[in-house]
Parts: sequence; structure tokens; C-alpha cells
Amino acid sequence: MSSPDPQVRAARNQSTNPAARGPVVAVTGAASGIGALLTERLAASEEIKQVIALDERRGECAAAQWHILDVRDPAIAEKLRGADVVVHLALDLDLETDPAARTAYNVRGTQTVLTAAAAAGVHRAVLCTSAMVYGALPDNELPLSEDAELRATAEATGVGDLLEIERLARRAPRAHPGLNVTVVRPAVLVGGGTDTALTRYFESPRLLVVAGSRPAWQFCHVEDLCSALELAVLEKVDGELAVGCDGWLEQEEIEELSGIRRMELPSAVALGAAARLHRIGLTPSPAGDLAYTMYPWVVSGSRLHDAGWRPRWTNEEVLAELLEEVAGRHTVAGRRLGRKDATAAGAAGATVALLGAAAVVRRARKARRRI
Repeated sequence: MSSPDPQVRAARNQSTNPAARGPVVAVTGAASGIGALLTERLAASEEIKQVIALDERRGECAAAQWHILDVRDPAIAEKLRGADVVVHLALDLDLETDPAARTAYNVRGTQTVLTAAAAAGVHRAVLCTSAMVYGALPDNELPLSEDAELRATAEATGVGDLLEIERLARRAPRAHPGLNVTVVRPAVLVGGGTDTALTRYFESPRLLVVAGSRPAWQFCHVEDLCSALELAVLEKVDGELAVGCDGWLEQEEIEELSGIRRMELPSAVALGAAARLHRIGLTPSPAGDLAYTMYPWVVSGSRLHDAGWRPRWTNEEVLAELLEEVAGRHTVAGRRLGRKDATAAGAAGATVALLGAAAVVRRARKARRRI
């Protein structure tokens, strides 16, 4: 017999013996992306009493109680009243967003949510950052433990914001006694429309490989992230949690599985060109993003494993889904190309196009000087 519709089950759960069931959970950023997936999952769970959904627009989950507002609005404290747990997923990591505006939203939003949660009597906050906060470095252990030092810098897209959120998480229990904070750090996230510099790497006609680098690829499917977040919501695991597929793929395996050939460049050439193109506004990705394709930042996920959690997806399966999602898209140095541009870039490869763009810029500058 098939299970009941999630909305029917959620309504039934709220109407029968509510005192015997689990927490009331608030989710920010609930209308789209991971927030929407988690909201649906929690609303369908028999272990969750009620879901409060917060976003700037109403989402599709009819079983949730919706509040429409900006997470930076202090009025959010009133909307959180009665919640036991808040999962904060209202983050802007869009490559095209102005960096200053992105930081203002992400940091101020997290500050407001944590303060409001404490004021409303919420006893647990669950934040989601990224395993990128560990940094991608040539001497990283394989894999990294959750307790590994956070050695990332603010040079990659959004990583500075994530490091500040991590600092807020560490300070929160001291600033707000009684509020426990769990931080979940996923590996390269795939699925649910996720669009990052790392997913765009696989939209290039050639995979840029920096000479002398030692990349190791670990993915995390959004479904596995949601199951880990649910475990944190139910207080079956806490602290700082890393989540991803078991193990990792070497660059050679990535190339074999994807069928995309590499284009190898010296470090100085690749980093210099990437920095130059970003500085003049031709590409959204700063040079710091390249480090995460050069060096390992694989995580063990030991705390989740100790709690009995296991990923449903393998790295190979997630890579296959990623390649299916990005099929037909064309990206060079993090910038999406239209069909006409993509035809021009063609088999020359992402790196050649990157260097070609740099040459175009130099020619344009010379032309302006001659005028």
C-alpha cells in the first residue's frame, strides 16, 4: 500500500495527539532550493509536530505555516515564538550577486536569526555553511575530521561570509545562553538547481587542471544534506557536522567518468588570468575559487556516521546527476555563455577561451590608448 500524501500525513499528524510528537521546526529560506526540499521532508515526517516556513515569498508546501518576511527583519522573533528548532537556510551564494550586498544579507541575516531565536525561546539553531571553510590546501589530510582547523580565506565566492557565519555560531551559546547551535558543512553540493563555481566547472568544454595540483573530488547530494539536517533537527547528532558521499574521486577518475578532457596550465598562468578577468568584471568567479579545484578538501563525516547516518548517494552517482543537470550549458571561467558564444569557444576549451578573453581585453586597452 502506498504511503499517504505528505500534506495529508502532515495534517493528520497535527490533529492527533500532538503532545506525543517531536519538535516544532522553523525553516528560513523555505520557498526554494534546499529550504524547500527540507520543508517538504519535515512536513511529511511523523517525528515533527509542525513546520513554520519563513521566506520573502510563499513556497509550495501547503502543510507548513508560512510567514512572509526578510530574515533581517527583527519581527522574525515573533514568528519564531513556539518553535523548538530553527534551521537557517536563507543564504545568498549567487555568483552574480554584488559581493557587498551578499555579505550584508548573509551575515546580518544570520545575526538576526540567532538573536531572534534566543529571544523567542528556541533552544536549537541549525546552520548550514560548507566544507569549503576548511580550505583547499596541498597539505590537507585525506579525509579531514570535523575538528580540523578552518583554514580557508575569504578569496573564494561566499567563503568569507561562511567563515563569519561559523564565528557567529561559535559565539552564539555564550551570547545567548540556552541556545545550542549545530553547523552542517556539505561537500560540493549537487541537485535541486544548485549553481556554484564548482558545479559550473563541469559546464566547461575542457576541465582546467593546474599543473602540479592534487585535486580530490567529493560530492554531496541535496537529498543526503536534507537527511543530515533532519537528524540534527531531531537532536540525534549535534556539534559541527561534515556531510558528503563516502570517499572521493581523483581527477583522472573525474575525466574518465565525465568524458571531458583536461586542459593543463601552469599555476601562475591560470591564477593570473582568472584574477585579471575577475578584476575587470568579465567573470563572476574570483581566482580563489580555483584552489578548490586544485587541492583536496574531502571530509570524513565521522560524527554523522557514528550516529548511524549513511549517504544514499555515491560520488559516481552524484557526478552523473550533475553532468545531466548541466548538459547544454556552456561556461568559461565561471561565466555562462550564450549559444553563439559557446559555438565560438567550442573545442578550444575553457582555458583557451579564458586566455583568449584576456588577450581581447589587452587588445581593447591598446586600441583605446591609440585613440
